[in-house]
Amino acid sequence: MPTTPNSGLLGRMMARKSVAQVQQETESSQLKRTLGPWNLVFLGIGCIIGAGIFVRTGNAAALHAGPAVLLSFLVAGIVCALAGLCYAELSSTLPVSGSAYTYSYTTVGEFAAWIMGALLLLEYGLAASVVAVGWSGYVVSLLGDYGLVIPPELTGPAGHVLMRDGAPVLDAAGNAVTTLFNLPALLICLALAGLLVVGVSESAKVNNIIVAIKMAVILAFIAVVGWYCIENFGELKSNWDPFIPEPTGEKGEFGWGGVFRAASIVFFAYIGFEAVSTAGQEAKNPKKDMPIGIIGSLAVCTILYILVSLVLTLVVNYKTLDVPDPVAVAVDALGPQWSWFAKLIKVGAIIGLTSVVLVLMYGQTRIFYTMARDGLLPRVFSTIHPKFKTPWVNTVLVGVLTAFAAAFFDINTLGDMTSVGTLAAFGIVCLAVIWLRRSHPNIPRGFRVPLYPVLPALGIVACFALIFTVETRVLVFFAWYALGAVVLYFVYGMRNSRLNKGLGQLDGPALPEFKEDAPSV
Repeated sequence: MPTTPNSGLLGRMMARKSVAQVQQETESSQLKRTLGPWNLVFLGIGCIIGAGIFVRTGNAAALHAGPAVLLSFLVAGIVCALAGLCYAELSSTLPVSGSAYTYSYTTVGEFAAWIMGALLLLEYGLAASVVAVGWSGYVVSLLGDYGLVIPPELTGPAGHVLMRDGAPVLDAAGNAVTTLFNLPALLICLALAGLLVVGVSESAKVNNIIVAIKMAVILAFIAVVGWYCIENFGELKSNWDPFIPEPTGEKGEFGWGGVFRAASIVFFAYIGFEAVSTAGQEAKNPKKDMPIGIIGSLAVCTILYILVSLVLTLVVNYKTLDVPDPVAVAVDALGPQWSWFAKLIKVGAIIGLTSVVLVLMYGQTRIFYTMARDGLLPRVFSTIHPKFKTPWVNTVLVGVLTAFAAAFFDINTLGDMTSVGTLAAFGIVCLAVIWLRRSHPNIPRGFRVPLYPVLPALGIVACFALIFTVETRVLVFFAWYALGAVVLYFVYGMRNSRLNKGLGQLDGPALPEFKEDAPSV
């Protein structure tokens, strides 16, 4: 039976789903354990490679770390590894759908699950907006190569001066161009929301093709641009002088403070590794394979990210990289004789980023769906379309929200809010491991975090330490957002929670849990 303590306000906030019930559901699953360690490593790489490396690397280098952004990737990778080990333990103990939301509901309680749901809105919903802005940058660049020019005023966030090569873009009268909204980003979000309403199923073969394209783009970029850098090192080495720019006096601008500030930005590049944790139910040997899959994929991606940032900051000056499409800027710098290669890189990036937007929006709609079935959101969020069998109401809402954010907000603000939400969610996952060890010390665990409780505690400290490196305005937004989430829980969530009413989920079957139901990266 679910744990539903009704002894006052605190008891209701800490009402928990039953661990025994969750494990019983796991044991009755018909999913086959077919995934070995290499399958999990490649799953992780496919999910991690995407928006961060194609989009956020340039912002981090241009505004905060300079060429030392490669050190920022190393720091972010270590923080992710700490959280990843905690995900591995929880996924081997509670290998169910819902991921961090379900983990929180089963361990810390309903209030923590509600907060986790709010954080996942930042992680998935706003992340989709960030990727859409990056997608727009690459599309605008590629179309420009063919002489198709979208009016500059329709390619950026509201009220911002359009920048190119580190300088403002000027109109015919010599005035700086101010953008109205980002039309391509808005359109891609709405289009993909429409696809999700109709129902999008990607076969494993299509998924493998997309992953192969993304990996080919990254490896080709490293190989070709890296060789160009080696041949022209004498001329390009000035772009690394200094390697760690002197701090400007502003918080998080260059120096070692900038390296750690950039770590919170490029942390975005690692979003997706937790997808490995959701495969615990299908791993042949979770105790052995889950940590290999998570840490292995993080290690491979960290190496790739460091190599990309190395050649990126060497081929062009880091000050020119504050754009949505830094990889496109780098390949364009090779010269007109490499224009064919630049086009290939941009096409590959667009294909990969399209898939990432689709998956992030899909994930957000399913989180809303699960919360609605628990009674924490209005029942309309779990309404299934009679023909397409998808949660169409909340899919439309997610599409509109992500489209609005992508169209009117700048990529740095969106990315920072995403990173803060994700870091907070990862910190709660680390806390959930400690909580579950104390509340259920004897339940079977396929994998245990080594050096417990040191590593989970370090994960909590590291995640929240990186949060406080972001700009004050973002922290203020996050504080108000969290306060609003808390108020909404007491006004609606607690009053309508089916668990606190002694009820199960809403009647009717859940959405299918087959692999084909979920688009994959």
